[in-house]
Parts: sequence; structure tokens; C-alpha cells
Amino acid sequence: MAQPGLAACLEAVLGSRGNANRVYELLERLAAAAAEEEEEDVEEVLGALRACGRLFGALLERGELFVGRLPAEEAALAGGGSAEEKYRVWMRHRYNDCVGWLGELMGHGAFQVKELSLCTLMKFVELEAEYPLVKVEWKGSFTFPRELLKVVVDGLIPLNEDASLLISRFQEYMEYDDIRYFVMKAVTESIGQVMQKTKERPLPFYQQNVFSLISPINMPNKELDLVKFMVKQDNREEWKVSKLQAHKQAFERMWLSFLKHKLPTGLYKKVLVILHDSILPYMNEPTLMIDFLTVAYGIGGAISLLALNGLFILIHQHNLEYPDFYKKLYSLLDPSIYHVKYRARFFHLLDLFLSSSHLPAYLVAAFIKRLSRLALTAPPEALLMVIPFICNLFRRHPACKVLVHRPNGPGDLSEDPYIMEQEEPSESRALESSLWELQSLQNHYHPDVAKAAAILNLSLSEIEDDISGLLELSASELFDKEVKKSAATVPLEFEQVRGLFGKKNDIFAEHFSLD
Repeated sequence: MAQPGLAACLEAVLGSRGNANRVYELLERLAAAAAEEEEEDVEEVLGALRACGRLFGALLERGELFVGRLPAEEAALAGGGSAEEKYRVWMRHRYNDCVGWLGELMGHGAFQVKELSLCTLMKFVELEAEYPLVKVEWKGSFTFPRELLKVVVDGLIPLNEDASLLISRFQEYMEYDDIRYFVMKAVTESIGQVMQKTKERPLPFYQQNVFSLISPINMPNKELDLVKFMVKQDNREEWKVSKLQAHKQAFERMWLSFLKHKLPTGLYKKVLVILHDSILPYMNEPTLMIDFLTVAYGIGGAISLLALNGLFILIHQHNLEYPDFYKKLYSLLDPSIYHVKYRARFFHLLDLFLSSSHLPAYLVAAFIKRLSRLALTAPPEALLMVIPFICNLFRRHPACKVLVHRPNGPGDLSEDPYIMEQEEPSESRALESSLWELQSLQNHYHPDVAKAAAILNLSLSEIEDDISGLLELSASELFDKEVKKSAATVPLEFEQVRGLFGKKNDIFAEHFSLD
């Protein structure tokens, strides 16, 4: 149907109830687009969407849709109600059909159609909030079109395609406190329905879409911040949605329901990166995250490194007891720690965990020894950070200085009693060893590394080195620093060259010239 035909149909339906059946012309256009039965003109689909939006928007404002529990269409039309009531019931069913097709079109191939379907549904949410389709039970009771919003949420988190672009378009609506609250409730419900059918098998697209929708949620810090509502309610102070505690509960349940299911590896990392500052501070019971963090900490590699941040908050701020924590932390020290993207964060946390002077000497010695052994294959930018790091550990734990001051200690790997493969720090025999690794680094090809390692030949000062500026040192920064160095002029040849090979009384000088 061409654009003029859509406009004429719209005017006819709004102008006279005698033309009400022409609403099917609009709905059939949406149904055909949703089914993608034929190569449709996107502009025509957009025109049908706009026409439906204007039609049912006007009907909501006029109050021409049935209000209350909607009876079955056939029974209502065959019953003995008035013509007015039958019209309202019939048109309410057509409105529901329209909402259903709009939900389907949020998965259309053309983004313009998806976007307009989303915006039309959200316009209906706003209108239903102002002109409720449910009967108000008593004066002052609160209503919100939750079922309609759930259609929107289901359209934003499909199972088999990436909806991140559409979700980013939806984020402007999440600024409304009531929309955000009911979206969190709808997401929790959706996760429960979808994930229980998978038998713990990850659904990459669905879980990524859920994460894209919930990760940017900007939670309020105090109840006074809850001021922006799409639904204008009288006596708002008594409305549950205006309570910060209710928002925190919905937020907590949503994340717990999302994280209790197995995630794809890449998604684990994304969650852990934001966990400590975007999730834990807004939970009523942050310790409920211990199960997720324990599983993530046990996965190994970069995921375990990232899980440290959340565990640190729970241990430090919520008195969490984690058995064999240092044993697991020790096992994370492998060659990758000097190369991973999260190196700065890991060493910052490692520095905090090893800051207590009450740690036993054998434990700290094991960490020092393993860091030193791994340093033999580390890049220069990592060495310039880890050598001061080890020196700080010596300052905090003087009992470990025996590793440096052991004249007759092992001189290389073959004589070293330290057992690198031992998972238990207490059985690694680190205190019987010496730091021949750092002695070797004094001959490193990079002069700054050799100079840093040579500090162990001197008496260490009591003041710790500030390593905060070295944690994120990169190879490019190191290279730029070398390039910018001003070098003094050095004579390369003190005797003037004579002849081809530059030797005095050389036979070549008699027959060849450099002119």
C-alpha cells in the first residue's frame, strides 16, 4: 500500500467507526513485513509503522480501547454487551495484534524498521502509563504497563543475533527511574525463562545482548536522585519504584540471575572488568557474589587475574574468608602475567595482598622467588616495574633478605633448591635459595634494567619505591624515552684514515685513493 493509501486509511479509521475494519489494511502490512514473505519496500513498512503508531496513539488518548481484564474476542462480540463496549473490546484486540507485530519487527533485517518499532512501542508505554488499560483498584493506586515493556525487553535480547546497536538506541529510555526498574525486573524474568531450557549450555548471542543491556545501567546513589519518572504518579513517595532499596534489590537479583549461569569466556572478562565499580557498590549483599567470583578465580589465566579485584573488595570491605587464598594467588604467577593487558591491575592488587607485615617469611620468599624466575623471560618494561616491586617486598619483610645475602648460595638453575613446579608455597624451599636471577639481570641488554637490578648490591633504603608510575609502562614509552635521550659526542676513530684499509705503510695506500 502506497503512502497516500496509508494516510487515507488512517484518516478513515479515525474519522468514523464505520471504517474500523480498515485497520486490518495497516496490520496486514505489518504482518507481511514481520513474516518477510516478500521483498518489501522499507519505506512502505516505515509508513505502516508510523500510521499504526498514530492510530493507536490517538485511540489511547481518546479512551476508545477497552479498559480492564480483556475478554476473549469471540465471546465478547457474541455476548449481549452494548455496541460501544463491543467496539472497544474489538479495537483493544487489534491494538494487542499491533503490539505483537511491533515486537516481531524489532527483529527485522532493516535497522530503520527495528528502531521505529522500538520507538513506537515506547510511545505506547508512555501513553498507557498516562491512560491505563487496567482498572484502577482504588484511588491513589499505582499502575505501569509492565507487560508492554516486557515485549520491548524481549525484542532487545534475541537469542540468535547481536542487538547491541538497537540496545544503544534504547539507552536514552533507561534514564527514567521507573523504566530502568521495570526493565531490570523484566530481564530477570527473561533470564529465568530462557536459560533454564539450555541445561547450562551458554547462549553467546543472548547472554551478550543481556550484558549490553544491563552493563550501562547507571544506578542512583541516594533516594533523592530518584526524580525522573516517565509515569507521573500522585503520592509518588508511597510508590515502591521511588525507593532506593527496591532498585537495589531488583539490580541485585538481575545480576545474580545472570551470573549464576555459565558464561562464554569473553563475557567473563567483560563482567569482571566492571564488577568492582559498577556492580558490587550497588548491591544490598555484595557477599552473594562469592560463588561467581570463586568459579571465575578457579578458571585460570586472565579471568582469574580479573576476579582478584572483586575478591579483594569482599575480603577487605566485607570480611570474607577465602581458604587457600594465597596458594591460589601464588599459582597465578606464570609467564603471562608480564604480558597480559591487565598486568597493571594485577600487580596493583598483588602489592596490596602482600603489604601485610604479618605474612610468614616463607610465603613472601616464595612470591619473590617465583617473580624473579619469571623475570628471566620478561620484557624490559615489565622488568623495570617488577624489580622495584621485589625491593619493596624486602623492605616490608626483612627476614627475606637472606635471599640476597647468601654468599655460598646457588649460582644458577642447576644448583637452585627452589622448586618452581611446587603449588604449595610452604614446600617450595624458596628460603633456602638465592636471587641469582636478579644477579643475572645485572647483565641485561637494556641499560636501565641492568641499572635497576644492580640496586640489590647496595643497602636498601627504608622508604619504599613508588611503583604506581611503572605499572602501566609500555614498550613504546620505553622506546620514546630512548629516542629522546641526548647522547654525548663520542670519537669513533682517533687516528685519521689513510688508504683503503687505513693502515700505515699499507701497499693498498700506494695504489688506491679515497678521493
